[in-house]
Amino acid sequence: MTTASSTLGLPTASPELASRLQDGLAAVDATLRAQVDHEDPFIAEASGHLAAARGKLFRPLLTLLSAELGSGINDDVVAAAAGVELTHLASLYHDDVMDEADMRRGVVSANARYGNSTAILVGDLLFGKASAIVAELGPEAVKIQARTFVRLCAGQIKDDRPAPDGEDPVDYYLGVLADKTGVLIATAARYGAMFSGCPPETVETMRRYGERLGVVFQLVDDLIDVTSETGESGKTPGTDLREGVATLPVLYARTSADPADARLLELLGQDLRDDELHAEALGLLRAHSALDRARERTLEMAREAQDLIDPLGEGPVQDALRALALSIVQRVR
Repeated sequence: MTTASSTLGLPTASPELASRLQDGLAAVDATLRAQVDHEDPFIAEASGHLAAARGKLFRPLLTLLSAELGSGINDDVVAAAAGVELTHLASLYHDDVMDEADMRRGVVSANARYGNSTAILVGDLLFGKASAIVAELGPEAVKIQARTFVRLCAGQIKDDRPAPDGEDPVDYYLGVLADKTGVLIATAARYGAMFSGCPPETVETMRRYGERLGVVFQLVDDLIDVTSETGESGKTPGTDLREGVATLPVLYARTSADPADARLLELLGQDLRDDELHAEALGLLRAHSALDRARERTLEMAREAQDLIDPLGEGPVQDALRALALSIVQRVR
C-alpha cells in the first residue's frame, strides 16, 4: 500500500503517524469491501463497480487524521470513516445518472454499465448501508448523518439552478460547493474528532476546517477540468464548459468589461456541445486572467483552512492537517 504521507503530501517526519494512518485505512478498506458485498452476485458486482475505481480514500483519511487530535484511531472512528465513504460512494452513483456520464475515474460509469434505474437503486442501497453503520454509533451521529445528507441533496439541487436575482453569483456558487461537497468532508473531520474524545470546541473547529477543505477540493477539480490535457484527470477536459456548468473561472470571466473578451463572453452564452465552439472557448478561457484569479481564490481558501488549525496548537497532526490543505491545491499545475 502507498503510504499516507506520500499519497496526500502529509509530513514524512513522523513515520509513527503515517503507520497508524496506514493501518487505519486498511481497516476502513476491509469494512468497505465487506459492505459493498452482497449475497446476490449481480448486486455485489454493481455495488462494487465504483468502489473498485475509488480514489485515495480522502474522506476516511481525514477522519483518521482528525482522530489523532484526540485519543487516536479506534473501532468507532474506523466505522465512522467507512460510513462517510459509503455515503460518498452512493452519491457517485446518483451523480453519474444526473450527469449522464459515460466514464467515472477511467472506468465505465454506473449508469452506462447498468442503466439509470439500477444505478439509482445501488446508490440508495449504499446509502442504506452507510446509515446502518452510523446508527451503531449513536443518536448524535445519526442526526449529523441526516443533516449532512439533507445539505448534500440541497446543494445538488441548487447546483442546477442559477444564482437568484440580486445574489452575487460567486458567493452563491461557493455556497453550493459548501453544501454539495464541503458538508460531507466536514462530517468526515467532525466524526474523527468526535469519536476520539476531543472537546466540543475541537470538534467544531474540525467541522469548519473540513467544510472549507471540501470547497477547496471542488474548486481544484474545477480548475483541473479547464487546465488538464486529455486523459490526465480521468475525464475529458472542458466537460463543465460543454455541459454549461458555470464554475469559478467562468464566473470570473463573465465579470470582464474588456472589449478584447467579447468573443469569449459570446461563446460562454452559447451551446458549447459543438466541438469547434467548445475548443475555441476552452482555449480562450485557459489564456484568460480569470483562470489565475480562480487559482488565487482557491489558494486563499486553502490558507484559510490552514489558519483554522492554529488554535489547536502545534504538533505532527496539526502539521499534517495544514499540509493536507496545501496538497489539494498542488494538484493543479
